[in-house]
Amino acid sequence: MSARRHAPREEVVYKNKYVGTVEYHTSRSGYGDASMVSYRFPCQVPQRTSPDFVLVHGIGVSARSYGPTAVELANHGDVHLIDLAGYGRSPRPDRDLSIADHAALVGKYLADKDLDHPVVVGHSMGTQVVAQLAADFPEEVDHIVLIAPVVTPSARSLAKVAGLLMANGLKEPPKVAAMAIYDYLFRAGVPYMVQQTPHLLQMDMELVAGRIDAKTLVLCGLDDPIVPLDWAEKLAGTFKHGWFATVPGPHATMFASPKLIADLIDEHAHR
Repeated sequence: MSARRHAPREEVVYKNKYVGTVEYHTSRSGYGDASMVSYRFPCQVPQRTSPDFVLVHGIGVSARSYGPTAVELANHGDVHLIDLAGYGRSPRPDRDLSIADHAALVGKYLADKDLDHPVVVGHSMGTQVVAQLAADFPEEVDHIVLIAPVVTPSARSLAKVAGLLMANGLKEPPKVAAMAIYDYLFRAGVPYMVQQTPHLLQMDMELVAGRIDAKTLVLCGLDDPIVPLDWAEKLAGTFKHGWFATVPGPHATMFASPKLIADLIDEHAHR
């Protein structure tokens, strides 16, 4: 993978905010009938050569689900967090979007921002988007990270997924659970989630994995009730270049082990 120094980029920035002492820039990009809001955390070590990191969230939630992990990753490279179309602060599109549609939009974002083979990270449903991106646009992506990939063959029903989400909610810190519920109800909204869920359930990760040439790291929380560790490890083995690792925490392990996850992602970036 090529690495480059972090030079200032031209972008339409409409709001700058801080997480702790780390400033990030918010912008919005339109692609035909859909648009996405993104958040860029500039690398905190400008003299270091390192890839960019692009983070894709799961169903119902938003870019903020990466929380402190994004801040930790900014010690290694520029970090781009995306609110997928219809999620977070991104407007809801007029049509239903499949996993492949979301992946194509992320691919357009990579091209629009002129990102040179970034490490693309997905969480939960975001792993499906990232895997589809790597399968459909192999020339754009050569390193991906799948945190808590979904869905196991035995859980491809709405009732099963709902039960697993409730079980996981009891394991998440109250602040994280409250943030997710707010995103579900007041950002994505229940109607859009209902519309999107069939795409989540129909995705066959094992089938898509066979089409991916990118180096792939599968990460799972040790206390995640949604993703069985044995299935996740087996999934990692179906990729042509796959690695598997575990970290402490439940499904949203990005809040439980931010530094460890950031270090594992950066290590993977240099494989």
